[in-house]
Amino acid sequence: MARHSAYQPHGVIPAVLLPFDAELAIDEASFRKHLSDVAATPGISAITVNAHSTEVSSCSFSEQRRVLDIAQDAVGARLPLVNGVWADGSLEAARIARMATEAGASALLVFPPAVFALGQTPQMALAHFRRIADATDLPLIVFQYPLSTGQGYPKATLLELCDKVPTIRAIKDWIGNVPHHEWHVRTLQSLPRRVNVLSTHSAWLFPSLVLGCNGLLSGSGSVIPDLQAQLFAAVQRNDLVTARRVNDRIEPLMRVFYDDPFVDMHNRMKEALVLLGRLPAAHVRPPLVKLGRAEIGRIGAALVAAGLLGSVAGRSAA
Repeated sequence: MARHSAYQPHGVIPAVLLPFDAELAIDEASFRKHLSDVAATPGISAITVNAHSTEVSSCSFSEQRRVLDIAQDAVGARLPLVNGVWADGSLEAARIARMATEAGASALLVFPPAVFALGQTPQMALAHFRRIADATDLPLIVFQYPLSTGQGYPKATLLELCDKVPTIRAIKDWIGNVPHHEWHVRTLQSLPRRVNVLSTHSAWLFPSLVLGCNGLLSGSGSVIPDLQAQLFAAVQRNDLVTARRVNDRIEPLMRVFYDDPFVDMHNRMKEALVLLGRLPAAHVRPPLVKLGRAEIGRIGAALVAAGLLGSVAGRSAA
C-alpha cells in the first residue's frame, strides 16, 4: 500500500464524491473512474476521502475502509490520500485512525465531535486529539468549524492543540469569519512547527487564498479541480489578473453549489458531474433527497456560465 511519508498537507486537495447505485450501495466502478478523473488533474497535491463530500455520516466503518481501499488501488500510488475521521466518540475516532493508517493513508482530517455543539472545554478538545494521535503517527488536519456551531475551536484552544499535539500539521479552515481566518493564516503558518491553513471557504475562495493560505481542501474540487489548481497557482505567483479571470469562471458554480440548504452542496455536485457526463447517476443516501428539475436546471446553467458545458439540452440527471 502506498503511503507518502513525511507528508505535510498543502496545495490543492480535492475532496471527492462517492457515487451510489440505485439500491444506494457504493458504485465502485463509477467511484474508480471519478477518482482517476480527479487524480489526472495537473497541479493537485492530494485527494481526500471519507469526508463530507463522500457522505461519510451515512457510511459504516466497513464502507469507509472499502472507500479508502478503492482509492488506494485507483490513485494511491500517484497521490497522497487524506482520510476523514468522522466520529462522535474519541475511542471510535482512534479506531478509524488506526484503520486508515493500516490502509496506507498519508494524513487524517479530524472532524469535531458533534457533542461539542453542546459545549466544549480545551481539556475535552485536547483529550480527543491526544487519543487520535496516540493511535497513529500520521499528520493530522484539524477541521475548524465556525465558532457559532459550538464545534469550532477558539483561538487559545487551537494554539494549545498545535503546541501539545505535534502531529497536527494543518487546519481545514471553515471559520467563516474573514478577520479570524486571517488570524489563522498569520499565526498558525508562523509557528515554530508550522501548521498550514487549508481554506475550505469555497464560496469565496479567491479572497481567502489571497490572505496567504498554503492550500485548499474543498468538495467542489470534485467538479472543478482544474480551475481550483489554476486559481491557487495564479495567487501563489501573485498573478491577480489571471486569478480574477479564473475566479470569474468559478463564481457561478459556487453561487449554486453553496446555496440554501447548505447540506445539499455535494448533492448538487453529483448532479453537475452527471450533466458533464462524468457520473451515470446522482443517487444520494437519506436523509438527503433527489434534487428537483428546476434546481438541476440552475446547476446546468452555472456549468454553461463557467465554460464547462456548451448546453444543457439533451442532458438528463438520473
